[in-house]
Amino acid sequence: MFTGIVEATARMKERTASGLSIERPAVFDDLAIGSSVCVAGVCLTVIALDQETLQFDVVPATWSATALGMLQPGDRVNLERALKASGRFDGHVVQGHAEGTGVVEALHRDPASGVLLKLRVPDALLNAIVPKGSIALDGVSLTVAALEGSTVTVALVPHTVAQTTLGSLQPGDHVNIETDILMRMTRRFTSIA
Repeated sequence: MFTGIVEATARMKERTASGLSIERPAVFDDLAIGSSVCVAGVCLTVIALDQETLQFDVVPATWSATALGMLQPGDRVNLERALKASGRFDGHVVQGHAEGTGVVEALHRDPASGVLLKLRVPDALLNAIVPKGSIALDGVSLTVAALEGSTVTVALVPHTVAQTTLGSLQPGDHVNIETDILMRMTRRFTSIA
């Protein structure tokens, strides 16, 4: 489990048909083979590592459901280590199970309010998104500021813009989306009852 509080960003080094290799941030000094890392909002397992690189397998279902297949060498990704049971829970419950991708429609920069990111979301995800609810974009825990049709707006505070990849997004870019698990479960159980 993750919290959506990005610990570092790193550059993707290589993408093959079966996986990714990413620069290893110095803060990730406690990882081992088998560790879970949220990479751009997708939970991946470390299969090899050294002082400079982390390697991950990626299965076909993950390639097709996420934006990982669009990464090019040199692209930055958000990274978060799995939450330890004794850790402080700062964001919201993020599983790293991206449900699909959204397309950036616009970024409006406002010195007073930060950045407003507008994102077109697949219709299949809309029933689990509510204003003031939680959403994770490329692994970043955010609050839904507005929902109009299939467009979700989130506000990015200056810290998020500076410390994650979200501030460098451009219209047309794809981002991984994970809706709030609590909302998904509530909707699921109320539709069964």
